[in-house]
Amino acid sequence: MELKSGKEEIAYLLGKVIEKFETESGQKVVRNSNRKNYEEVAKALSEISNQLPFTSAELRHEDYAPEKTHRPSEYPFRKYDITGNQIKDAFYNQIVTNPRPFLVDSAYIYLFGMGRKGFAENPTDPELIDDEENTATTSGIQKADKTSVWGCISDLPLFVKGLLLFLIVGFSTSSYFWLTEKKKLETLKEDLSIVPYVPSKAEIDSLEGIWLCYTGSPQARSFDPDRYHMVVSNIMNVSYKDGYFTFIRYGSNFNHKGFMQFESPWLVSVHSRVKNAPENPSPKHSLLKFEKGKSFASVISASWNFDIGERNKIIGIREIYIKLGKKVTVKEVINEPENALCRCKIIKLIEPDGHIRSFQLKNENLEMLPYEGIKGLLDENSILLKDPEKGVVLSEDSLKSNNQSKK
Repeated sequence: MELKSGKEEIAYLLGKVIEKFETESGQKVVRNSNRKNYEEVAKALSEISNQLPFTSAELRHEDYAPEKTHRPSEYPFRKYDITGNQIKDAFYNQIVTNPRPFLVDSAYIYLFGMGRKGFAENPTDPELIDDEENTATTSGIQKADKTSVWGCISDLPLFVKGLLLFLIVGFSTSSYFWLTEKKKLETLKEDLSIVPYVPSKAEIDSLEGIWLCYTGSPQARSFDPDRYHMVVSNIMNVSYKDGYFTFIRYGSNFNHKGFMQFESPWLVSVHSRVKNAPENPSPKHSLLKFEKGKSFASVISASWNFDIGERNKIIGIREIYIKLGKKVTVKEVINEPENALCRCKIIKLIEPDGHIRSFQLKNENLEMLPYEGIKGLLDENSILLKDPEKGVVLSEDSLKSNNQSKK
């Protein structure tokens, strides 16, 4: 009785390794041609493979020479490190006919607590056994069954044969188009790096929910004489889907819609556009990095000053996101008497217990914000114009000089 070998063996082993990794870590591994998806699995196997020079007697595997040359001691520069690309080629593409022995042994140890030699002495997974006799017997049974099936079909009435032919052709055609579309989708996801990283439960919990967002874009509206230190508040409602997030961002004059995705651990990209504005969607791209110990997230955005018409210019800007909670119902209040009183849009957040919090979305002075820690992050130094231009973004010094010239 011998074990399977080559690409059939390693593809099966890595498939089981990924399943076990998902169960133990709680992290989903997307099985496609993006090598980044397999990096965490590769790191887990590398912790085993780099100990192989010292565990052959205990774990019953091949002998491996210890590291002799001077290398960096961190992943992925060690002698027996396994990479996400190696796993992708061996598992997903199945093009590795002669896998590295330390990859094979590491997979056996991860799954069964022993190397390939030890497993061969007492195999516990029949799928890894290469039994030619069983294969031949199975093939014979399949052949007999096949002959029997065709014999039964030949006895059917003509119209039943025609119906079967129609169903087979229909199924084959549908399968062809389905596979073609699936391939297009996989290509699109890889080329555009869609959902390149699957977030953990902690990452999902951290991002999903209701956010209060402050942006200083009014400070870059050159035709507004009262723009000095003006910021505007938004409310963002973020929902998790299969590997990515969608959101609605409620603004003072218009709303945005978009999506977010984790690019790597705790790093999020944000893509949005103005809702219901197909001719001028003003697409906006941002990067958000979660940092421990902070009650807010500082976000860098390629945005717009959201001025009128052709004065709507691209700017770089820092924005501040403050998490307000989860499982909250959002109610948008417009064209009501309370809107007329504040001359603004109102967002009401309704908690599960019925408690309501109201937010007035409007331009307001930076110094009047209730969060002291963010004021220095939203002043005129947080804005970068696409083309350098004096007098657009006002500073304290420019205001003093303007006042003196008026006198």
